This record gives sequence, structure tokens and C-alpha cells, in this order.
Amino acid sequence: MAVVTRRWDTLPCDEAATTRLAAALGVAPVVARLLCQRGLEDPDLATRFLNPSLAHLHDPMALADMGAAVERVLGAIARKERIAVHGDYDVDGVTSTVILRRALELLGADVVHFIPERLKDGYGLQPAAVERLHAEGVRLIVSVDCGIRSAAAALRARELAVDLIITDHHEPDAELPAALAVINPKRHDCRYPDKNLAGVGVALKLVQELCRRSGRDRWLPGFIKVAAIGTLADVVPLVGENRVIAKLGLDLLTRGPHKVGLRALLDVAGLAGKTIDSYHIAFMLAPRVNAAGRMSTPDIATRLLLASDEALGDEARALAMQLDGENVRRQEEEAEMVAAARKIVQTDPEIGARSVLVVAGEGWHRGVIGIV
Repeated sequence: MAVVTRRWDTLPCDEAATTRLAAALGVAPVVARLLCQRGLEDPDLATRFLNPSLAHLHDPMALADMGAAVERVLGAIARKERIAVHGDYDVDGVTSTVILRRALELLGADVVHFIPERLKDGYGLQPAAVERLHAEGVRLIVSVDCGIRSAAAALRARELAVDLIITDHHEPDAELPAALAVINPKRHDCRYPDKNLAGVGVALKLVQELCRRSGRDRWLPGFIKVAAIGTLADVVPLVGENRVIAKLGLDLLTRGPHKVGLRALLDVAGLAGKTIDSYHIAFMLAPRVNAAGRMSTPDIATRLLLASDEALGDEARALAMQLDGENVRRQEEEAEMVAAARKIVQTDPEIGARSVLVVAGEGWHRGVIGIV
């Protein structure tokens, strides 16, 4: 029987740097070598990588436009203006919506949220959503995980005298939307040291500064717990602040206690009382939260994660079961589509002559095509 041997390609490493780092940290040479291969030759950077903590979070005010955004939000709360949090239908967008809405509620805001439905509203912040929220009495919209390329929506908001704050992590165009504030570490004029935040990470920075200004820093760990779900689900690099959010969030998810909605989600996923790791987020929690946006309405997941009153226990369990059912339906649709796609490819007599394969099928679910 033939034996297949593995061929490893290893990154180059400065042995002198490895020796120095091992001595400085008191770790085994193999650990120091792995750290050096990740570019972490500096002992302080390596320590932060191995032992992330709240103290390693950067000052939110280093983000461009953060000051203007916080002042406008606090002003809206003081004047009892209605605020809308506009999110996105994936896990990153849902968790972003949840932490910002919950923070605003705790600060006494009159706040609503809106998450577009994939098949009805399309993607991102749209002028129609601005018009709808304006009709509901909203005077300030804060987008999370979307909006960085929504120039038309920003223009419509200005026409309606609705202030718009954009928080996002996607790549911006050369010209930013004409909003009151645009918070995005990827802005070309932003010198924020961490460019890899997920959408929920950017939303968390706004929440962090709102908590600091209000003397509510003790609230932050509760928001980090939810932010970890969105951060891990969005598969961003686990370095810098993402690593802090993921590590502390996983610890908090394991320890509890949890609000009734999150507890119901953990229960239905079979994770109650277990040590939660990144696998559980990526393959057990995230698919259930995502299933709502793929198969029906993302508001199911949002309402579940917002549920905090113990009196909502029955409703939370029902929402969690609904998410679980949507995920099962998503799995079934996906399996059928994969089988159909394979059949199309396997029965194509000219398959060998094709450079690119594109398959399509009648009735394939638009919310599942991206996975297939």
C-alpha cells in the first residue's frame, strides 16, 4: 500500500529572535518559534497575543468621527429623539444590532431597529429604509455592519433631515457617503491601529465610548460576549482587538450567566453548561442565527438575542426553536441543491473542455445559493 507523506512548508524564522523571545516570556522554544513565525518577535506583542485582556482594547476616540457620533447619540438620548439601529441580516449584522440597541436602551434612549430582509429589501442601507424609518418618527439612524457605500441612502437621509451615523468595516469607496459621521477603521484617513475589526467590533467601539462617557464601563463585558459570536462568525483574523473580543467573549459564554434569549439559543444548540469554543460558534450557533436571514426574516434572531426579561422565557424558547427549524430547512435545501449541481456537472458531456463551471437550477433558494 502506498504511503502518502506530508510535505510541510514552514515560514522562515530568526533563531536568535526565537531564543530571545523564549527567554523573555519563559516559554518553550517551539512556542517562541511559532510566535516569531507569526511576526510576534516583540515580547509585549507576543504577551498580548497569548494573554488578551480588556486593557488591550484601544481608545475608541482614535477612530475618525467617533467624537461627533457619540455627541450626537448622547444628544438624541437627552432630547428623547427616536434613534434607529439599521443592521444587516448575517450574524455580524445581527449581533451588531443587538449590542448597540441594548446599550442605547440601557442609556434611556427611544430606540428601534431595522434589519432588511434578503429577498424583499436587498442588501445594505437603502433609501427606502431611510424613508420608512423617517415615517416612523426616527431622527437619527445608526448603521451597523453596513452603509459604507450607501451614498444614495445618505443623500436621502439629508433630504429628510435625518442624521445618519455609519459604522461599518467593509472597504470604502474613494468618496465617503455624506453622513454626519462615518466610523470605519478602513477609512483612508483613519489612523486607527486595528484595521481588521468585524462589523460588530466597530459597533462595540461605539458602545465602549458611550459606556465610558456615561460612567458605565462595567457594562462592557456583557456586550463583548455577544460581539464574540459575530466576530468569530465573520471569520476575521484573530489578532489585535478581535483576539481580545473572541477570547474574553468565549470565556464569558462558558461561565454565564446569560440573558434569557442567549440562554435559549445555547440550549437549543445543545451547548448549555459546556465549555464554548470557536467551533461551537462557527458550526452550531452561527448557522442557526444565519438561517433566519437566509430562509425567512433575520428579526427572529435579533428578537431572540435582545430578550432579557425572564418573563419572556416561553417566547425566547419558541424563537430559538424557530431558528433551529429554519436551520434544518436550510440544511435540507442545501443538500438538495448540492446534489442537483453535482448531477448537472457529472452529466455534462463537455465537462473536460470547460475552463469555468457555472450551474443554475429552477427554484433554487436565493438565501442558500451562496453556500452551495
